[in-house]
Amino acid sequence: MNAVAPPAPAARSLPLFWRTLLLIVALMVTGLLLWWPAVRVFEREPRAHQIAQQLVSIVHATRIALTYSDPARRRDLIADMLDNESLRVVPLEPSDRVESFRDTPLMELVQREVRERLGPTTRFASAVNGVPGFWLSFSIDDDAYWVFIERDLLRRDLGRGWIALALLAISASLLVAVATARVVNRPLAALSRAAADLGAGRAPLLLPERGPVEIRTVNRSFNSMVSDLAKLEHDRAVLLAGVSHDLRTPLTRLRLELEMSALPEETRLAMAGDIDQIDAIVGQFLDFALPSQRGEAPEVDLSALLAEALVRARLARDEGGCAVAANIEPGVLVQGHATEIARALDNLLSNAQRYGREASGTLRLSVQLRRDGEQALLAIEDSGPGIPEQDIDRLLRPFERGESARSGTAGAGLGLAIVSRIARAHGARLRLASGHERGLRVEIVFPRARSAPTAQ
Repeated sequence: MNAVAPPAPAARSLPLFWRTLLLIVALMVTGLLLWWPAVRVFEREPRAHQIAQQLVSIVHATRIALTYSDPARRRDLIADMLDNESLRVVPLEPSDRVESFRDTPLMELVQREVRERLGPTTRFASAVNGVPGFWLSFSIDDDAYWVFIERDLLRRDLGRGWIALALLAISASLLVAVATARVVNRPLAALSRAAADLGAGRAPLLLPERGPVEIRTVNRSFNSMVSDLAKLEHDRAVLLAGVSHDLRTPLTRLRLELEMSALPEETRLAMAGDIDQIDAIVGQFLDFALPSQRGEAPEVDLSALLAEALVRARLARDEGGCAVAANIEPGVLVQGHATEIARALDNLLSNAQRYGREASGTLRLSVQLRRDGEQALLAIEDSGPGIPEQDIDRLLRPFERGESARSGTAGAGLGLAIVSRIARAHGARLRLASGHERGLRVEIVFPRARSAPTAQ
């Protein structure tokens, strides 16, 4: 089957909610990135003072313990302190291999404050003789020593607290960002849903006229437009109903007078055919003008509606010869209005009878209805001359008719337009394509009823 190539899909863009949320998150991240260096700068000096105070306190305590101990037992005390893994004292030897700290603003402040309090000859090392840690030199009389301090002793106890507080702040900020984005986009989302309902032929709910002045103005204008369109649609339906009534009354009189006249049979049949065509065109105008039914659509049995439409079409009595292959799966339920769906089915079958015949006049029709996952697929295919692919979109518009293959037949060009409108109002998709060999294949894909059982 040579289906019509679908139009190229438009580039997808993020919904407005996600755009707003990402914008708020981006502003938050930018603020944090700008705030963090400032915090580091303002926090550096207090932190350096805290570390320097710890180091000086440790050195003073160690020096006092060694100074006031018995000189004869000082080496024994140092040996006992070597067993402490976190804090120990070792003699400073000229042959020690010393690794200096990296020059960072924090360490420069720490070293400067410690030297101010312990003396300018105080040395710092990140490792001595291959042992990493915080090494600090001091002297007692003529003896020089290294005091080794485990780096964990200098870590701030508030580090994990700051991380937890930052995570809590980020989580709260994200929740506030989501709530803000929802509040900001709620009126636009409601307007988008209402516009989609209006475009699908459904009556949208009136939008609340509250909130910021811009939102109130837009909602008030939209509500006014919906009211005007509803009034226009009602006036159009009343007008066309009146025109239909006014036209059909004289048509009925003409048909009666024609039946009672003494005209030749051939002339009388031709005139009766013209009157029937005029009546059919008036009926199409009225069907197209009828507004869609309002309210929540009930569940309807599409299988039963299709079977009834085939009976109404009287295909078995077709004078030109008709072969119908019907494959209707029973119990296919959809959400919809039975009257409108029946009208669409009648139009499709009428179009097939009128335009789908072979050159010999025979009508070969294939009718199929089956479940397709969460959808129901209805397909009607004829073996007539078909429709050129470039004309398919045009023929779905009102008052458009085929130029060559379908010329010479009566009609107002509203049959497919009525089917298209009814399909949109029911959330269904209408597709027209070439048949397997020739002819036209019309498909309507309905969403199945919510309570419909899933096919196994």
